[in-house]
Amino acid sequence: MTLSTRHQRQRGFTLLEVLVALVIVGTALGASLRAVGSLTQNSDGLRSAMMATWSAENHLVRLRLAKTFPQTGKRSEDCPQGDLKLICEEEVVATPNPRMRQVRVNVYDAQYPARRIVRLVLLAFND
Repeated sequence: MTLSTRHQRQRGFTLLEVLVALVIVGTALGASLRAVGSLTQNSDGLRSAMMATWSAENHLVRLRLAKTFPQTGKRSEDCPQGDLKLICEEEVVATPNPRMRQVRVNVYDAQYPARRIVRLVLLAFND
């Protein structure tokens, strides 16, 4: 065997080297796909939270614009925002000061009513 023949055999990659390279590339691709999926899921969650906050704020603004002192108790109503079907639950609680009430607005996803997305609180005063 001459020196030039030995160098010709060593130019290519072995099967083991190719398999190791494929495993490394596959692992990197898998991690990338998981990261993209996680970003998409987080984006959907942030969008839901933003839309739910808008619904709760709209509910509280309507209460302020009505300029009536809210009665204690719980009430629920649909409060869709965009393509999301949301439920706004208003809870009015008496405070030690009889001229003041605490209004809590919880917003739930209509598809998963046990999951509260956002809660906003307002103090209402009797003028």
